[in-house]
Amino acid sequence: MKRAVVAVMTAATLAGCGGKREPVSAATASSVANDWRRVATMSDRDRLRTWRTVWLDSLGRARASGAAREIDAQGALFNPDFGLRDPMPPAGDYRCRVFKLGAKVTGGRDYVAYPAYSCRVSGDGEVRQFEKTAGSQRPAGRIFPHRPSRAIFLGTLAIGDEARWLAYGRDSARDLAGIVDRVGENRWRLVLPQPAFDSTLEIIELVPAR
Repeated sequence: MKRAVVAVMTAATLAGCGGKREPVSAATASSVANDWRRVATMSDRDRLRTWRTVWLDSLGRARASGAAREIDAQGALFNPDFGLRDPMPPAGDYRCRVFKLGAKVTGGRDYVAYPAYSCRVSGDGEVRQFEKTAGSQRPAGRIFPHRPSRAIFLGTLAIGDEARWLAYGRDSARDLAGIVDRVGENRWRLVLPQPAFDSTLEIIELVPAR
């Protein structure tokens, strides 16, 4: 996980100084590293700008596929306009369920629900680190403050038996951008619009491990 965090912080520093090797104060470097706008790539900015349109389209396709009852059973999890204050999940171990909505390719499934995998949130400052520690697709990255009821995620994806994550911004097919909301007393979601693989929207539910 440390490799992923360092990679994103490096991208943040470069974004903040336009790629030039200019000295910056510790305060300025910290401000840059904590501002997702100065870290995100242009393609990820586009993903974040169009998140709601992608969400509604993907959700409509999932419902039309026959999954309406399963979707409704999840309550606020699939509601794009619901979010409680304090969206940052506290540090700890979590169970993460992945839902993929809207197939990327013709003939694919428009709704897929996976069993819970283990994941972890670490850090107690303004920015937290997230890592899905099991499964064939494992996102990891940083959760940035954004609004009182919403946070922003930027990270990368490890696949299969890969032991490390690529640096953020190095491969657009592995970069991830999304939003983080709190949707219950101890329930959060990480929503990834337009991931490179499988679906047009991915929703990861986080609940504390018992």
